Formats: sequence, structure tokens, C-alpha cells
Amino acid sequence: MRIKSIVARVLKARPLRVPNLFPRAEQPGDPRIFHFNAERQQVIADVVARVVDRHASSRAHVEYILNDAANSETRRLAGQKDDETAFELDRWRKLSRRIAKLSHAELTEELRKIVDHLASDIAGNFDTRVYRMTQHIVPGVLTGVMNPRALPRDLLQLQWTMLNQRLQAEGDIDKLKRLAQIGTLVLVPTHSSNLDSVALGYTLVREGLPPVVYGAGKNLFSNPVLSFFMHNLGAYRVDRRIRAQVYKDVLKTYSCLMLERGYHSLFFPGGTRSRSGMIERKVKLGLAGTAIEAFARNQVRGTPRPLFFVPVTINYALVLEAETLIADHLKGAGKARYIITDDESSQLDRMLAFTAKLRGLQSACVIRFADPIDPFCNPVDDNGQSLVPGGRTIDPGTYVRRGGVASVDAARDAGYTRELGEYLTAAYHRETVIMWTQLVAHLLYRYFVAETRGRDLFSRQRLRGEVEMPRQQLIEDIAHARNALLGLESEGRVRVDPSLRCETPAGLLETALDAWEGYHSTTVVERVGDRLRIEDPNLLLFYQNRLVPWAEELATDETMAAAREITALAGGV
Repeated sequence: MRIKSIVARVLKARPLRVPNLFPRAEQPGDPRIFHFNAERQQVIADVVARVVDRHASSRAHVEYILNDAANSETRRLAGQKDDETAFELDRWRKLSRRIAKLSHAELTEELRKIVDHLASDIAGNFDTRVYRMTQHIVPGVLTGVMNPRALPRDLLQLQWTMLNQRLQAEGDIDKLKRLAQIGTLVLVPTHSSNLDSVALGYTLVREGLPPVVYGAGKNLFSNPVLSFFMHNLGAYRVDRRIRAQVYKDVLKTYSCLMLERGYHSLFFPGGTRSRSGMIERKVKLGLAGTAIEAFARNQVRGTPRPLFFVPVTINYALVLEAETLIADHLKGAGKARYIITDDESSQLDRMLAFTAKLRGLQSACVIRFADPIDPFCNPVDDNGQSLVPGGRTIDPGTYVRRGGVASVDAARDAGYTRELGEYLTAAYHRETVIMWTQLVAHLLYRYFVAETRGRDLFSRQRLRGEVEMPRQQLIEDIAHARNALLGLESEGRVRVDPSLRCETPAGLLETALDAWEGYHSTTVVERVGDRLRIEDPNLLLFYQNRLVPWAEELATDETMAAAREITALAGGV
């Protein structure tokens, strides 16, 4: 009832000073995505034509693709045993029995029907009325949940002060605005939480950057509220349960065509949320790699629209799903269970607890936009021109030409995609913003490792309430590590949250302890006089993992052995 009440108050106040909430005609300067619905059917038709042409050249090949799809879907649906199974399983079984009897033309027609169905299910939608509504309602709802007392004031002033203080954006935003007018932006952020797309989407609106299309797990569309907004704001459905080759091909082709048409896009190269809390060290660029193909195809057509990759780090002081994610990681389930459907982000009470906890935090989330690059990892200037070492400009189209003629070459583009992946992982390390909760967790966990020398990771994590750290020692460690971090920041090797830079070491400790207290379902650290008792090593491990790449550089001579063990436990850097 509380959320409904807040929404009602925002809607009731709308006629006062928000005339742009009402529908208006699309303008020439509107973002590209505002015109998507007029092109949606043509995009689907183009996906169908391209995929069918790719696979129907010979009877043997189209037969293989259909057999792969039928067998893959039969296995999946038989294992699910849900409403989808009742509706689809028999159809796939019948197709499997018929394939060998069909002619080449009949097989091609079956493939066309399947691809059309898949493309129609994947394709997004965009409603400008919903977009304009969310610009005003979503910040109001978030403000009302985080700090109800600020809602009346913010409604009158149309300034979401509290939310904007908690959610900060860093980087050259003005440059990104210029590049968005010149070419197509491809945002490639780190991935820690199901809140990432919400936080990033709101930040784009607030900073005057264009909305983007992005792939969202189909399981998220089962929530009617989330489904309404995602379906109407450019999200396209990605069903990670489907393993058929043709589905992956349709998904990549849809992404490629959207980029060819100039739609700003977002991809999470990590593929899924970081279970361990560590910065992504390996990325999956299946969808993001379609940007290189899109660039090459536009070059072939003689429409060389620039394309700019923008690495983004999303940095939280508290991670809503931390307990579930680290438990999944330690169980080794993260590799097998790609989709988590029962974490904290699906529970309304945990969402409310999370947002309520943010009220007292000086900085809850920092979204940092790194310097943009072209598809071949060259930096670009303010006019979108690619630069090589020495500052000379270069035409990025030369990377996809042979003998002066542009071409689409899958093997060549795969090599460029691998180079892009290496660039992104390095950029994520440079542009990660270290939060105060992560620093305090790292120093507590380092002490915990030193006091439990000789144990393996799993036996150590079972020790709850058995290790206590002197408060004053931790304060001194914070002071030393903070200074080391600031030195690394001055070298351009990492970023530091503003509150971590300004607050006293004792203040940082108390703020971190207060943030954890009462939020997570378990006690992370218990105050015991002048000592701090470690109660939940798992959560400390999750938060401290963000600092693994710099563990040894933050250590003193006395703590170096523990820092090295932390690095080794994480598999090195």
C-alpha cells in the first residue's frame, strides 16, 4: 500500500508543473528509439530474411539447424514441465519426426516460421508516453521509499535531491552527449545487481543522455510491473534457457540490425551478475561483438555511421543480492545456475529494506563512464574521430577493408572482438570506484585470513563469531589503505569514492558498520566493546573481493602474507 500511495501522490501532483508528461508529437531531434515502433515489423522481417538466407543455402545445412533446434527444445521443455511445456513440447516432437521427410523448400519454410516466431518474441517495444511518465514517476517512487519526508518538497521543486545525492555519475558526460549526436553509443557496464539497468537508465535520463535498447532476461518479464516498463522502454527479451543455435543466431542478428540502424545500445559483457563480487576479469562479447559486425555492414553499404564503445562501472556501497550471490559462488552453482530466480531483488520486503537503508548513506551508488573508444580500441576525440598514438586521426573503416573494399569477415571480426574484451577488462579495473564498505570489508577480511592461517577457503568461511579485530587497529589500517588507494588513483589505476576520500578513518568504519547493521539477514560484524567480531565471513568476502587486484599494494609488511593469500584465493589477477 505504501508504494501505491506514493505513486498516487505523484500522479495527483502531476498537472501542477509537469506539462511534458503528456503525449506530444515526435520531433526530429528526438532520440532514435522514439521512432522504433514504426520500424519494428521491418526489423523483424530483416532478421528473418538474414537468418534464413544464412542457413537455407543447402538442404543438409537447414536440416541440421532444424534438428538442433527440435532436439534442444525437446530436452529443455521436457525438463521444465510447466505451462510452456504443455503448449510447445508436442509441436517440437512432431517437427523432429517430420524433418527427414521434408523437401528443401519445406524445410526452409519451417525455418522461416521458427525464426519469425523467435524474432517476434525477442523484439522490444518503445512507448514515448511511458518513457516521459517514468522520467517523473520513477524518481518520485524511489524518493518516497528511500526518504518519504523528502517527497513533498521534491514534488514541489521537481528536484529529486535525495536520490541524486545517493546516485552519482562521473566521467565526461558532455563528450558522450556530443558523440550520441554523431554516431551510435554502445554502453558496456559491469554487472553486480538486478538494479543495474534501473540505476543506469535513470542516470541516462538525468544526465541528458539518450535512452538505450538492451537485452533483459526473460525471467524478469514475469514480474508484471517490471515487464510493463521494460517492454515499453526498449528492452528486448533474452531467454537464457534456450540453447538452440538458431535462437542465438536470431538474437545476435536482432542486436546487429538495431546497431546498424543507429539505436544506442547497452550490453553487460559479464553475461550475468558477478557472483563473487569481483570485477569482471573475463567477458562474454557475443552480443556486444555484434557491434563490430554492424560497423562493417554499414561500411559495406556506404553508410559509415561512427560507433563508440563506452565502458561503464556501476559501483554500490551495498549490493541488494549480496547474500544470494556469494552463497551461489561458494557453492560453485554460479557456473551451472546462470539464472537466479529467487534472490533478494525478487522480494518486495528486501527491496524496501535496501532502499530504506540508503537514506543515511552519503553515497550509495557511483556510475562512472570511462572515455569512449571506437570498435578497434582507439580513443576518440570530441568530434568522434579515432586517434592513434601520437594524436594522429585515423579512419576506423580501414580496419574492415581489404584492398580498399569493405567486407564482413567473421574470423577477422572475432579477432577484433577478443581485443575489445581485453581492453574492457583493463578499463574496468582502472575505472572501478572503490566504496567505503568494500575497503572496510577488505581490511577486516585480511585480518580474518591472518588469524586463520593454514585453513582452506571453505573451512575458513565456516568460522563465525570466532575472530575479533581490535577497533583501533582497524582504524589505523583504514588510514594506511586509504592513503595507498589515493596514490593508486593519482596514477590512474583505480578510482575512489568521494566520501571515502573526505571522511575520517573512524567515520568510515562507523558508516560501514551502520550500513551493514540491520540490512542483511545475518549480522556481518558485531561490536564487542573495543573489538569487532566477524560474524559473517561470506558477506565480508563478497564486499572485499572488489579490492582483490590491489590487495598487495594496500598491505603493510605485517599484512603482506594475508594479502597474498587473498590474491591467491581469488585465482590471481
